[in-house]
Amino acid sequence: MIKTTILRSKRPRLKDPVLVEGLPGVGHVGKLVAEHLVEELGAKKILEIYSPHFPPQVIVENDSTIRLVRNELYAYKSKKKHDLLILVGDHQSTTNEGHYELCSVFLDIAEEFKVKRIYALGGYGVGQLVETETVLGAANNLDIVRELKEYGVEFRANEPGGGIVGASGLLLGLGALRGVEAACLMGVTSGYLVDPKSAQAVLKVLCKILDIEVDMQALEERASEMEKIVAKLREMEEGKSPISSEEDLRYIG
Repeated sequence: MIKTTILRSKRPRLKDPVLVEGLPGVGHVGKLVAEHLVEELGAKKILEIYSPHFPPQVIVENDSTIRLVRNELYAYKSKKKHDLLILVGDHQSTTNEGHYELCSVFLDIAEEFKVKRIYALGGYGVGQLVETETVLGAANNLDIVRELKEYGVEFRANEPGGGIVGASGLLLGLGALRGVEAACLMGVTSGYLVDPKSAQAVLKVLCKILDIEVDMQALEERASEMEKIVAKLREMEEGKSPISSEEDLRYIG
């Protein structure tokens, strides 16, 4: 494989679709949200994206067969105003050039389906364990900023300080060049744990924006399990609890 390749399974007719991007990133926040949407809404896969810019590896399935690393696009036909396109995947690009190439591919697909609004999802790592369920935002025009403030999204001057790296940032920047409105919703997270609680906060806001209802029980259960691990980590930090070889902290990472 020498270039990014798209394999299509179907091309549904969609009503004024919104694209939701949830590729792996900080705390896997966006990935958790997007995969939860796919599962709970019963969205249908319509294409797969393969690229030499993904890591040189294959995924081993439960039955011990393998498949190439990929990104996938799912479609959901809603009874509300907007249908959904949901972008999920195993990895983002490992190269700078690949990020630009893949985001251009994503935007080409968005334009093909006449997408006018994109929501990129991610985590905002603060380097320490957090208690609040805060969702920060960034957008490629001020009208979206004003709109999303009404849904409780926080916009802070010059934050994130280092900018937004990867697909969640480039979809906003490259989207602006094409006249596509885009916003990034970032759940505040430690940055070094998979964070279903932060994902839950982002999902709540996204559901309000899109006017959809999604069962959150699975995320709530994962968040509850993670809270137990976070509590254990805090005890270890304070020297109240020694590390036991029998304790299972495999959720970390």
